[in-house]
Amino acid sequence: MSPGAAPARPAVFLDRDGVLNEAIVRDHKPYSPLSPHEVVVVPGITEACARLRAAGFVLVVVTNQPDVARGRQTRDGVEAVNAVVEAAVPVDAVYVCLHDNADHCRCRKPEPGMLLDAARDLGLDLGASFMVGDRWTDVEAGRRAGCRTVYIDLGYQEPRAAAPDHTASGPVEALEWVLGTV
Repeated sequence: MSPGAAPARPAVFLDRDGVLNEAIVRDHKPYSPLSPHEVVVVPGITEACARLRAAGFVLVVVTNQPDVARGRQTRDGVEAVNAVVEAAVPVDAVYVCLHDNADHCRCRKPEPGMLLDAARDLGLDLGASFMVGDRWTDVEAGRRAGCRTVYIDLGYQEPRAAAPDHTASGPVEALEWVLGTV
């Protein structure tokens, strides 16, 4: 750290859909809301996030939004959904990957690019941070970035997260566990 630089701060990285807002589940698979009218903020998540911020955590949303690359959503549509979430939930920053798997980018979870970028941009201590998500890719991105991980098991029909530090049955429970570690 350079002289006079602020010490790195701990963060909680939060997936958006399924953590801050309810994912739209069809055939046991999660999908992102495509319009602000489809956004349902998870009950209790606003208060849980406020408690995390009061405990000194920086809150950073890291979300894959491949529907843009797939032609089912626009960048403006993603930003409109993000705006609804940001108006309801006290977060410090939002990082979005608009790529699909075939793009092989460094930002699409399970790659840790969004977390690494946020750590650099915001002065975050990844080793003192947590990644909270409802998909295996969230947990893997957090692990690759050096964070502790929390998997929210919402019963999707897809691969489960491998070896998270904690498994919760819902978003508020996941954030309460993070609070219990400080």
